Amino acid sequence: MTDDQLDLVRGVKAIFTDVDGILTDGSIYIGAGDVELKQFTVQDGAGAALARHAGLPLALISGRESAATTERARQMQIDEVYQGYLDKLTPFKLLLDKMGLDARQVAYIGDGFIDLPVLEQVGVPISVPNALPRVQQVALKITERSGGEGVLLEVVEWILTLQGRLEEVLAALSKDMYKADWNG
Repeated sequence: MTDDQLDLVRGVKAIFTDVDGILTDGSIYIGAGDVELKQFTVQDGAGAALARHAGLPLALISGRESAATTERARQMQIDEVYQGYLDKLTPFKLLLDKMGLDARQVAYIGDGFIDLPVLEQVGVPISVPNALPRVQQVALKITERSGGEGVLLEVVEWILTLQGRLEEVLAALSKDMYKADWNG
């Protein structure tokens, strides 16, 4: 990683991510009627908690509408959820304006063709090992974990480590969890 790339990671102020293929393995289970199931990992819930404690806002941008995604976002306390956008630049630009960010201050995790326009604009483009080759070519980082295996947690840990804040944020998170156990 070059010094300029390291500076970009150190300057990350928000993490936006695709859902299917990142927070899930990309599988969609469809049953009779409107039943749709997706498998998420609790590790990404821990990643969301870590990001919250670090003051790194999270946003989900998905090409598909899914009640399962809406429910998982609620559980992970992610308020910024944009679904049904094949043109991901539209919600991306809305998020930048809403959060007062420059595109270079954002890390984005994606794996497919519709993620490319956003990946090409952010300061820290991130992908997964099973992403399309063209997506991997754009990525500054390719995660060790594949989609559905804790990619968000890995990314949050990586960013906080390079920002020199991981231990401080983990200590604050641990302290808050201790308070919640005894006071709540």
